[in-house]
Amino acid sequence: MYSETHVGAVEGSVVNGRVRPALWRRFGLAALLIGCGATASAHDVAGVDAQQLDASYWIARAPDAGALVLDRKALASIERRLASDPSVNDLAKWPDASAREALRAQITAISTLSDAPLYGADGAAIAPRTKRAFEHALALDAIPARVSTRWGLVVRRAPLRAFPTATRVFSRPGDTDIDRFQENALFPGTPVAILHTSRDGNWWFVASPLYEAWIERRHVATGARDTVLGYAAKTPLLVVTGPQVHTVYTPEEPRVSELVLEMGVRVPRLADWPPARAVNGQHPYTSHVVELPVRNDDGTLALVPALVPRTADVADDHLPLTRATLIAQSFKFLGERYGWGHDYNARDCSGFVSEVYRSFGVRLPRNTRDQAVSRAYERIAFTPALSREAREAILRALAPGDLVYIPGHVMMVIGQDTAGPYVIHDTTGIGLRDARGAYRRVALNGVAVTPLLPLWAGETTPTIERITAVQRILPAPEANP
Repeated sequence: MYSETHVGAVEGSVVNGRVRPALWRRFGLAALLIGCGATASAHDVAGVDAQQLDASYWIARAPDAGALVLDRKALASIERRLASDPSVNDLAKWPDASAREALRAQITAISTLSDAPLYGADGAAIAPRTKRAFEHALALDAIPARVSTRWGLVVRRAPLRAFPTATRVFSRPGDTDIDRFQENALFPGTPVAILHTSRDGNWWFVASPLYEAWIERRHVATGARDTVLGYAAKTPLLVVTGPQVHTVYTPEEPRVSELVLEMGVRVPRLADWPPARAVNGQHPYTSHVVELPVRNDDGTLALVPALVPRTADVADDHLPLTRATLIAQSFKFLGERYGWGHDYNARDCSGFVSEVYRSFGVRLPRNTRDQAVSRAYERIAFTPALSREAREAILRALAPGDLVYIPGHVMMVIGQDTAGPYVIHDTTGIGLRDARGAYRRVALNGVAVTPLLPLWAGETTPTIERITAVQRILPAPEANP
């Protein structure tokens, strides 16, 4: 998931009070380039000048910038291969019921604590009794022998949590950017299978198409399976192509007033809405009329009309995937604050690339480790035996949109310059060497443009030596196992 590798954690180890093998899909090693360090000044990132912070610079340099990279057949091939990816949930095939032990295993894969210390926002250590309360809230003892699956649609952007609590917890006192219980976020219209209820009844453990974790039940409206799963298939549609857009403010229907819709979110468009019929007290001719899920007082699902301004950054379909549009989409996030697990109303490294590609109708697994090994795309493996020269040759041949992976982090190539490949990525910081050769870390905490080859993964290892794979977002060869 995240651009999260500023923490020092080896996969499978115990850290931050939790043991969770699945969690380390998103973590890396302490020596990686992503790190907290010295505060960056206005010109602290070597090799980047003002013109390179403009999408048009890279679009002009991209070969065949306007040529279509993926047609509908290629998109369908990727989606077909992705359906068998173990990190993806095919909710259309989700069982009507789960056995107790299988469900307990699903929950504890996410919700497990160790004896390692955790700290609150005030810097105080989380007491053992509080940790026990987190575990008690899971209500694992209340799971019946067989649990019927319920269905729901998410009605607003909502956090997914490792435990059914809004309490923020951290690895170290004062290090309050990385909430260890923050897993992900779900957006309006996301279908979920509802599997279990917390002890206090306020949280549900859910499976979404790309993740499982705890969500506050007030953010989910329950409905019939066919209605929930059918919502995403409705046409015609409106696709969000800006970083975020908001529905029109309306006091008549506050449930859809100024609702945040993220890049790549698609919602049904009510194209046959009568032109003279008001929507929530407003004439619709200056807006797009869309249909959004809301939660009734009893928790059930309703679908209601809402307005998205015609000036909003939206499209009538997914964008055509060209190098030019891909660069332009990625630069719409430039400067956004880094948000671990979609915290801070933002996103992390894997969320960033996922949302960019989703605006073209391309899905990626949620976490970096799953993205890096997925067989849905054209993957280039970087084995430990691959020489520095061979690695550099591959990197210098990459095109805009190619994704470069190190443990726990992903970077998107935006083009080649005299210094080699440049990337845009959502990162907490980078490692560099100054003119004297001294290593330093530069805190970035946002979506940034950097050269790739000069980056260092700590004082002794160039980042190029930590690359594990490149994913070219093209259909994988059919022979690819």
